[in-house]
Amino acid sequence: ATGYEYMWKADPKFWGRTSPVLFPFVGAVKDKMFRTKGQTFSMGQHGFARDMDFKLASQTEDTLWFELDSNEETLEKYPYAFVLKIGYQLVENKVNVMWKVENPGSEVLPFSIGGHPAFNVPAQGNNDKKEDYLLTFNGEKSLTYLLLDPASGTALPDQTKTLELTDGTCHIDAHMFDNDALVFDNQIEKAGIAFPDGTPYLELTCHRFPNFGIWSVPGSSFVCLEPWMGRCDDCGFKGDLAEKTNINALNVDEIFNASYEIKIY
Repeated sequence: ATGYEYMWKADPKFWGRTSPVLFPFVGAVKDKMFRTKGQTFSMGQHGFARDMDFKLASQTEDTLWFELDSNEETLEKYPYAFVLKIGYQLVENKVNVMWKVENPGSEVLPFSIGGHPAFNVPAQGNNDKKEDYLLTFNGEKSLTYLLLDPASGTALPDQTKTLELTDGTCHIDAHMFDNDALVFDNQIEKAGIAFPDGTPYLELTCHRFPNFGIWSVPGSSFVCLEPWMGRCDDCGFKGDLAEKTNINALNVDEIFNASYEIKIY
């Protein structure tokens, strides 16, 4: 209706994905290894669900649900049984992204889960520059964030930075993402992108999410707004998976539910 294509088209020159789900990890683990059940396992960035095929579980006029179940392949990498369901529901000018995680196993299921939607900036067909656009928040005067260690992709908790805001907004600076994503802990429930004149372009709402990432590739024409339930390891972390920052612990036969909303203008 607006004439815009909002979602990034996964140009592999910059980033060959559009909106992956991050599960059972968000971000990187130290040395690409994690420890659980007295063993050490290898794990790449953002887990493995984003590279697997989900089955269509149900479909209505406005809602789709997809499902991914643990199997022999996943159990070798991550020794826990799970059922991961992702739903998409269209409501007027919004899409609700819904997550359900079920624990069919016999022990507590530790996991992180995150969204990673990428949006075209500038808006498709506009001659603006990405740096002309604004990031918008919920009226805050400033936010604090962590940078990532370039060598390991893990967070540097002792090196917090401040994002200064004017009326809850700031321009997308050309060098904002020179050191990868900006990682926010326990601050963001609403973030958006606005046109150069301040008119809203889109907005993402995620209530009670403990972590949030904002990321882009320098020189590209997209920005990611990333609601996370959990995040990467802190630099130097050597603990067990159960001790990981903001890890979720799902009891046997319990169901974890979370959702976020994307609104376009």
